[in-house]
Amino acid sequence: MHPEQKKKVKDFKVFISTRDSVCGECDENLGRRAWIMLHEKKGALCLTCADFDHLVFLPAGDAALTRRARKHSNLSAVVLKWSRARKRYERQWLLVENEALELAEEECAADSEARQAARTKAAARRAALDQKYVSRFAVCVREIFPYCPARREVVIAEHACRKYSGRVGRSAAAKALDEDAVRIAVTAHIRHSETEYDELLLLGLERWEAREKVYAKVNEILAKWEYGNGDA
Repeated sequence: MHPEQKKKVKDFKVFISTRDSVCGECDENLGRRAWIMLHEKKGALCLTCADFDHLVFLPAGDAALTRRARKHSNLSAVVLKWSRARKRYERQWLLVENEALELAEEECAADSEARQAARTKAAARRAALDQKYVSRFAVCVREIFPYCPARREVVIAEHACRKYSGRVGRSAAAKALDEDAVRIAVTAHIRHSETEYDELLLLGLERWEAREKVYAKVNEILAKWEYGNGDA
């Protein structure tokens, strides 16, 4: 093991209680939402009896500060809170030694500009990669549908591949430039842009009803874009 690496003997956990708790050592009534540690034989322990009351808490949110504070702290613990919505304990804070937190803050302040520059470069790199994928998707649209209107392949690709949209262009099949995924994206574009589909939805039709009404027109345009004049 590298000399700078510290081996954590145990991953300590502190829980924010959801019911009235009594310390199993000092018998103090801790009430609800107390910060406790669980002991195999004594049950709930207050942080004083658990010898963790000298630690300070570090809120989640700054990954670099958290990582460094934990590295410098000989003793640390994760604070967990029960989530009713997700039905599980979720991490809220980290308890670390005060000296470790101060050292971590100094280190983060010293290289904050460098870390920001690195984040900016990484974001630019991701954006470039994403744009490259959109361009490849557009090329694939044009290859499959050579007679689609000028620049329409770019419009389709940018819409289908928009980040965090959940659209077909973000799927694994689309990223592999699978022909079926490309066809789905083009079909959706035609349905919304070249037919009265959206107007039918506004009139109250169910999706399947509206799709049935524009089905023939969508297929006609698909054939025209793929073969020219609709002839195979």
